[in-house]
Amino acid sequence: MSAAEGPLVVGVDSSTQSTKALVVDAATGRVVASGQASHTVTSGAGRESDPRQWWNALGEALEQCGDAAREAAAVSVGGQQHGLVTLDARGEPVRPALLWNDVRSAPQASRLVEELGGAKAWAERTGSVPGVSFTVTKWAWLAEHEPEAVRATAAVRLPHDYLTERLTGQGTTDRGDASGTGWWASATEAYDDDILARVGLDPALLPRVVRPGEIAGTVRDGHDLPFAKGTLVAAGTGDNAAAALGLGLRPGTPVLSLGTSGTVYAVSEHRPADPSGTVAGFADARGDWLPLACTLNCTLAVDRVAALLGLDREAVEPGTAVTLLPFLDGERTPNLPLASGLLHGLRHDTTGGQVLQAAYDGAVHSLLGALDLVLDADADRTTPLLLIGGGARGTAWQQTVRRLSGRPVQVPVAKELVALGAAAQAAALLTGEDPAAVARRWNTADGPVLDAVERDDATLARITGVLSDAAPLLNRGTDAR
Repeated sequence: MSAAEGPLVVGVDSSTQSTKALVVDAATGRVVASGQASHTVTSGAGRESDPRQWWNALGEALEQCGDAAREAAAVSVGGQQHGLVTLDARGEPVRPALLWNDVRSAPQASRLVEELGGAKAWAERTGSVPGVSFTVTKWAWLAEHEPEAVRATAAVRLPHDYLTERLTGQGTTDRGDASGTGWWASATEAYDDDILARVGLDPALLPRVVRPGEIAGTVRDGHDLPFAKGTLVAAGTGDNAAAALGLGLRPGTPVLSLGTSGTVYAVSEHRPADPSGTVAGFADARGDWLPLACTLNCTLAVDRVAALLGLDREAVEPGTAVTLLPFLDGERTPNLPLASGLLHGLRHDTTGGQVLQAAYDGAVHSLLGALDLVLDADADRTTPLLLIGGGARGTAWQQTVRRLSGRPVQVPVAKELVALGAAAQAAALLTGEDPAAVARRWNTADGPVLDAVERDDATLARITGVLSDAAPLLNRGTDAR
């Protein structure tokens, strides 16, 4: 490892499947060391993980970074959004965390929307209409199905909060991640006492919301990680807000992230409030807003279809009228939590490669359908769409997004943007800069631009038609779990 030009910082991405840690030169953005360790997640309708796995994975990832991690002057944690972490009086998990893609709280989500005056009232108050992913619905599910766990809970945290608290000993969160709970009101930028009362959650159990640029704390003794006591700890944030920081995102530039979930978002200076519920009115980690639409089924669903067909994920074939709605885990956008996958239009001459291409089309269709709602009305529609996430370097994903969006597509060379965004947040504590400006100085969004092609309106219309016609089936769900 060559000498760093500036102090070293650590950025962490604790995602659904694994924890990644990057040691970054704060002066140049050069990644000087990295590590990764996996988690386990239960399957089926209930998606859960033991939070202690995240901590152990963080330790493993940092150990892989070697001496560089020990030299870090600041650290920040980005983490999967929405997950419900319940801790007892000793700070130990009461039960495994309920993750963002756990769909069991669909009945509670519907009931809460109705009880607080409908979707429009929720959007105006919190910025979002809570769907099955939101933490408030998971707490309501827990109260109904496991009241003994609720009684044992002395603290309620989000995944990134849990890791930050184990570092500092202080219960903190940030506005970006808090805005995905359903109990933080974007209109007032504070916890909503009425919503908390409706779900029986004492606000004293919640973490303090750290302001942008504020230090969350310092590393304490007894943590078993290679950080020196007193190392600065930034507020951290949710994974999408961290990725926005990692890109140095400016207002109006759209991002499409292809991961376990698929997301499309953009920074906005205007507080969003979409009564349809398609766009979640999240806050970003800087003081602006991050309107976002999310699908539950993205790369994982398409990879599953490829596996069922015995094909490599790139083995797509064009020229098909087959439609596949890959709602293998229910769906969030469109809001169909009970849905299962649907295949329509098979013929004798349909090939496996055409079915696989239909899976890509179905996944991208849902995201692009929300793009215009995410962007401000005055946004430049010719701005390249930034393509990030695990699928962004896949040729089939790139070509599907180009064909169905009709926009130029830019693929940043920088990898691990959530961890880079967390690192920029940590670096900003040391330099006093805006963390997005830090990332722009690091040139994290640089990458090749793929020219726009003519939009495939026929495929978009066909998928929209099948989705509309199949509504009764998709809303009915299935018991075959």
